[in-house]
Amino acid sequence: MAFKPSQLRKWKEQQRVITMLTAWDYGIARLLDRAGVEMILVGDSLGMVALGYNHTLPVTLDEMLHHTAAVCRGVENALVVCDLPFLTYQESLSQAIHSAGRVLKETGAQAVKIEGGYPLMIETIERLTTLGIPVMGHVGLTPQAVHQMGYKQQGKTEAEAERIVQEAIAVAEAGAFALVLEHIPAAVAAQITQKIPIPTIGIGAGPDCDGQVLVTADLLGLSPKIPPFAKQYVDLQAIIEQATQEFMEEVRSRRFP
Repeated sequence: MAFKPSQLRKWKEQQRVITMLTAWDYGIARLLDRAGVEMILVGDSLGMVALGYNHTLPVTLDEMLHHTAAVCRGVENALVVCDLPFLTYQESLSQAIHSAGRVLKETGAQAVKIEGGYPLMIETIERLTTLGIPVMGHVGLTPQAVHQMGYKQQGKTEAEAERIVQEAIAVAEAGAFALVLEHIPAAVAAQITQKIPIPTIGIGAGPDCDGQVLVTADLLGLSPKIPPFAKQYVDLQAIIEQATQEFMEEVRSRRFP
């Protein structure tokens, strides 16, 4: 039976550490689900790892729907969350409702994730959750704002840290069921984790969050460039290249088939 967004707050109360990884197709999602990961994020990071873009901004809603539906076909237990891509929820409440509604209606995902904690996003989270659409928040480094903030760590000054803390509190009060904290100082993440009742999921935010997420392509060694706060657990790129070379050698030497 699939996990539900409403379960996560109880997991935080029980101090159950939460794991989340990204997926972009049926095969990867099936393996992650079989391994027992609690949440699978169909992140717009698939723009880089699956579609070859330099950042997340070109990813379209139709592309996210296509990949999320494939992921959901491979999942039996994990909670599947879909990123709403750039400019599919920021223009208006009606746009956000339409985009999020399409995700739930057309893919099988149980929740959406949106970036930012500024007033419009708070209003958006409130409206979506009122309509029965579970929302995961995301503050700190928000990749859809790459041209404004780059990929550098956020919250390093006292003023920046306080802004992120207040955004996190507002996101939780607006009704989000969980909150991603990306690339912020560990002390700031720990403070947020203590202040809000919903689980925090860290990525480059230290060890004190309620859970952790990685881009699976980084974990598997399939990304062209791995962020400094990520960890590569295996180098599948080298394994795949070696297997491909062995195949070509056997074909050319007529040892295969």
